Amino acid sequence: MSLPSRWEPLARWSPLKELEDMEKRLSGIFGHAPRRAEGEKGEAMAVADWSPLVDITEDEKEYLVKAEIPDMKKEEIKLNVHDDVLTISGERKYEKEEKGKKYHRIERAYGSFVRSFTLPEDADGTKISAEYKDGVLKVHLPKSEKAKPKAIDVKIA
Repeated sequence: MSLPSRWEPLARWSPLKELEDMEKRLSGIFGHAPRRAEGEKGEAMAVADWSPLVDITEDEKEYLVKAEIPDMKKEEIKLNVHDDVLTISGERKYEKEEKGKKYHRIERAYGSFVRSFTLPEDADGTKISAEYKDGVLKVHLPKSEKAKPKAIDVKIA
C-alpha cells in the first residue's frame, strides 16, 4: 500500500534535539542566550555560560566558602568584600582550536562569572583569607570575637 502524494514522510523524533530546543527557549527567558565558539557551527561546538559551583560550611571559628574554578590561575580570580557582600569573579577563556586537532564536542563552559554572597552578621569580612589549589578556591571568613560563645563561671555564695 502506497501513501497518497499529499502525505509527507514523518520526521524522525529526536529527544536530544527537543532538549536542546527547550534549553534555548529557557535560556532566552532568563537572559542567557547560548553561545557558540567563535566561527563554529553545530551542536558539538556550543559553549555555555557558566558559574562556579560553591559549598558554604561553618564551624565554631569560621565560615568556609569552597568554589570549583578549574583551569584558571589564581591571578585570574578576584575576591572582593564590600558592604558585607563577598564577590568572587573571573573569566575562563575559551581555548583556541589548534591546527591539526578537530574538536568533536565541547561541554565545558567558558566566559566571565560573578558569584556574590551576603555575609552573615557574625562574619568578620576584614579578616578574610583565601587559598587556591587544584582548581578549588577556599575562602575563610572568621567569625567576629563578639559572636563567639564565651563561658562564664558563676560563683554561688
